[in-house]
Amino acid sequence: MDTIIQGKAYVLGKNIDTDQIIPAEHLVYSLSDPEEVKLYGKYALSGVPLPEAGLPEGNTPFVADDKFASQYSIIIAGPNFGCGSSREHAPFALQVAGVKAIVAESYARIFYRNCVDGGFVIPYETAEKLNQSVMTGDELKIDIENNTVTNLTQNITYSLNPLGDVFDIVKAGGIFAYAKQENLMA
Repeated sequence: MDTIIQGKAYVLGKNIDTDQIIPAEHLVYSLSDPEEVKLYGKYALSGVPLPEAGLPEGNTPFVADDKFASQYSIIIAGPNFGCGSSREHAPFALQVAGVKAIVAESYARIFYRNCVDGGFVIPYETAEKLNQSVMTGDELKIDIENNTVTNLTQNITYSLNPLGDVFDIVKAGGIFAYAKQENLMA
């Protein structure tokens, strides 16, 4: 996993819950059958009300109707991202859709841990209200070593809270893979 993540932004508001990230009716697909796994990507963020999907304009689906992955690889969101249930399917669906990182003001703690422990997505926090300045479709570059995100479209750089061991855990593929890699378990 590179220490630079670059891609298009998809901007959301506050309190995006796990039912918006992957609606309950889509939790029936297998997590091991490759054809069914693709459906988690197809329906990622399909529960977000359309006027709030892809801010500031809204009405921008995260995944196009005929696709299984999104053109957006970085999510920008307000506070309390991932609130709701404890389902691991939520960060998994985002990963399958092609999300590499989420930058939010804050997270529901269990969603944050699911992102990290499963090695699904890098969950960055920032004090900046990026969802009020970044626009869906802006080209972003996250520099993990320097804890910054640069909006290449607007030529503005913002600070991110340091990840600590989070990057190494996600890079390893999750908490168990990291523990084995670091000889913390047999």
